[in-house]
Amino acid sequence: MNIKTHLKNSSSYRVSGMLRIVGPDEPFLGPGRIELMERIAATGSINKAAKEMGMSYKKAWLMVQSLNRQAETPLIVTQTGGEQGGGAQLSETAQALIQTYRELHQRFEAFLQQETQNLLREE
Repeated sequence: MNIKTHLKNSSSYRVSGMLRIVGPDEPFLGPGRIELMERIAATGSINKAAKEMGMSYKKAWLMVQSLNRQAETPLIVTQTGGEQGGGAQLSETAQALIQTYRELHQRFEAFLQQETQNLLREE
């Protein structure tokens, strides 16, 4: 069946999706978690990263705990306050995971573009 024949203005439709890596019990990586990790890397703070994203600290903290729980080694390393104050930083593993996710995402976007072309192709 050709979907194109059933659509008004079929050229304005596209195949869409969101890339997520999920574990057996909970999400592992997706756009939000990647953004959170990148903002933690940039700000050195879970709280600042959460504020930049319009997210509560609690939600960000739960995401950090989930990431760390599912990884072989901690992805986000935290330091509690003191004279220098608290903070957070990404491990080398987290940085590598972000890069791997970005590469996977590029392939995923190419797949979606190809499927859009296939879906709307004249038969």
